[in-house]
Amino acid sequence: MHCTFLNVVTIRTAPPSILVGLASLLAVPAPAQTSTAPAAPPLPAWQIDAGGHAEFDLASIHLAQPGNYVRPNLILNSEDTPVPPGGMFVADFPLLIFIEFAYKIMPTREQEEAMVAHLPHWVTSQRFVIQAEFSGKPTKDQVRLMMQSLLADRFKLAVHYQSREVPVYALVVERPGQLGPRIRPHSEGPACDKPLHVPKDRNSPSIPPGGFLSQCGRVHGIAGPNGTLMIGGRDITLPHLVGYLTDFEDPGRPIVDQTGLTGSYDFSLNWLPEQPLSSAASNHQHEDAEGPSFFEAIQNQLGLKLKPARASVPVLLIDHIERPTPN
Repeated sequence: MHCTFLNVVTIRTAPPSILVGLASLLAVPAPAQTSTAPAAPPLPAWQIDAGGHAEFDLASIHLAQPGNYVRPNLILNSEDTPVPPGGMFVADFPLLIFIEFAYKIMPTREQEEAMVAHLPHWVTSQRFVIQAEFSGKPTKDQVRLMMQSLLADRFKLAVHYQSREVPVYALVVERPGQLGPRIRPHSEGPACDKPLHVPKDRNSPSIPPGGFLSQCGRVHGIAGPNGTLMIGGRDITLPHLVGYLTDFEDPGRPIVDQTGLTGSYDFSLNWLPEQPLSSAASNHQHEDAEGPSFFEAIQNQLGLKLKPARASVPVLLIDHIERPTPN
């Protein structure tokens, strides 16, 4: 499964591992030269910032009825979109979608297949309707933490993170000191606390980088001309951007930031996706669909480049899972 675009839900799965050492259970200290297990990767920064633990006030889980789809009231992707008011969470998806949402992971197809290879088939094939209530005004990341608690309690989900060296695409600057025409430092554009006029034709080439978005701090996608896709953001760091790229296009490997660029940027990126964005799009493809590839757009529009490399990335591993306990 893959990224959510507009009302199309896409998901990705990632990796991890927490090894519990036995040294604390021993009465006699181990010799100094004894090797120890590698330290587990730290929790993701977003999870620490969100508070580390949260729970729904009430929750119900039941199997979805064939032919009856319950539309979610929150987009289950990696974007930090606002949580709708009302104190309710409603969604109807296979369990894997809820896991990927809860842990904010965006695996490639290959990573997702490897992640579920040892799991029972119902994890990816059987849909569950989850309806839950929460109080206050949580962020989307705090709702993710609530979902983590729900999955652990009702599905007995146990996971751990593990660092693994895997093939990746390293995002690098093509020419040091020179960026492309569709990205600029945020300090050179409109401030976030000032109103931004968003033009009706958001695909116009005269729109500055990120100029079709009124909000700062998030990456958003819209349909572009001739079957293309445009994404953009304002006040976005490069690590933030990298975290979202695979939500819109699956290059077959994770993407890691090796640009060395600090600070935040406004950007927009337009390309012709390899796969249709939805079944509706596949039925009505533009016969004149035309545009640069994902790799070409990053290079020509942003002045960046995706270079094959190897890097250590955190991986989420599923240790245990069960069918949900009754409501």
